[in-house]
Amino acid sequence: MSFKNKKILVLGAGISGVSVAHILQLKGAQVTLSDAKPAHLCKNKDFSLMNECGVILALGRQDDELLETIDYVVVSPGISIEIPLIKVAQSKGITVISEIEVAYQLCSVPIVAITGTNGKTTTTTLLGEMMKFANRDVAVGGNIGLALSQEVAGVGDDGIVIAEISSFQLEGIIDFHPHICAILNITPDHLDRHHSMENYIAVKERIFANQTDNDYIVLNYDDAIVRDMQNRVSSKVLFFSRQTELSSGIFIKDGMITIEWAGKTAQVCPITDIKLRGGHNIENVLAACGIAFLAGVKLVDMVQTIHDFTGVEHRIEMVTRINDVAYYNDSKATNPESSIKALEAFVSHVILIAGGRDKNTDLKIFMQLVKEKVDHLILIGEATERFRRGAIEYGVENIHDVASLADAVALAHRFAKSPQVVLLSPACASYDMFNSYEERGTIFKKLVHDLNC
Repeated sequence: MSFKNKKILVLGAGISGVSVAHILQLKGAQVTLSDAKPAHLCKNKDFSLMNECGVILALGRQDDELLETIDYVVVSPGISIEIPLIKVAQSKGITVISEIEVAYQLCSVPIVAITGTNGKTTTTTLLGEMMKFANRDVAVGGNIGLALSQEVAGVGDDGIVIAEISSFQLEGIIDFHPHICAILNITPDHLDRHHSMENYIAVKERIFANQTDNDYIVLNYDDAIVRDMQNRVSSKVLFFSRQTELSSGIFIKDGMITIEWAGKTAQVCPITDIKLRGGHNIENVLAACGIAFLAGVKLVDMVQTIHDFTGVEHRIEMVTRINDVAYYNDSKATNPESSIKALEAFVSHVILIAGGRDKNTDLKIFMQLVKEKVDHLILIGEATERFRRGAIEYGVENIHDVASLADAVALAHRFAKSPQVVLLSPACASYDMFNSYEERGTIFKKLVHDLNC
């Protein structure tokens, strides 16, 4: 797919859209960058780079006239492919692709792609650190950090690209073909966009749609939905399991991370070397080790990286201790399943701050665990009413509604006494009160640190 001398419309003026517009313009395309918001409401308000390189700005409008003489439409992850403008583009025969498809077309080195409902960022980051420790020329991007199209531009001929891939990004692929991919888990999420679990699973499976028997896929054996995908892949399957000793794959045996593959056995390290909280993080480490093994990383490099790795910001991140009470930032928990994993990492006596923009996923298991482990449930944001009803239905006591995250932190501090912990794990998206989960987590950490002032 060539972009030179093509007229391309990029939809969405966030980090991904601005990056891909810049790259495509440098590759000889004539790019128009459009966003439904006017310039003063766009998250990235500095468009000087776009003006300097010749990108045409069409901010505050997304009408059909933008499609005149357009060859490709590139969709940012936050833009649904079901919006009217994209439907019109498709009806006109205009090719609609995602930013990661552009990145793939521009990339000349192998790509490792990681998806799943939860754990993507931790697994991707850990794998990237393993590659760096092994002195590989590696770029890490996608749904984490910078746009993938920007990251691939700086990779040498002997390098490798590691990409965290969301379901939104997979909606717009055509040729995207990772040499190694991984699916960590599948639980209900983004159903407001995908409409059903069947559609959500089908979109996730697009990650291996173009693989062949010369490629590899790493699958979670403990997740029944993911395990079943082995029946639809063309690539070689390496399973990972926290619960079962596998005849072939990567698993736990006698407390050791163990690899059985092609008739050979290798031990990586004891699981006690893992510094991350929670059983779900053992799964993330297993997946990262499995991918690294297939990519040729030596065991000694895996071991040292695991030993040194303390986690990713906003994922059960220890903020500080105040009066012998630990405060944890788990702002990345944007769905109940992720918050369940966070709660499972603690024995009991949790003061939980939850709520935000509701994804309307089932609350049963989440609220049952809240009843078991949470001393005080503090609710914020648009989800407050439904979460309160769900909490009452499952017998949760000590439920508190507050108007802001600042009020929630102050109330948690007032309640908190050792051996309790304060945990921000919202089980919701952030967009009702914040621009992103990162902003929510950063503000939470500042509020907590301010308690000491």
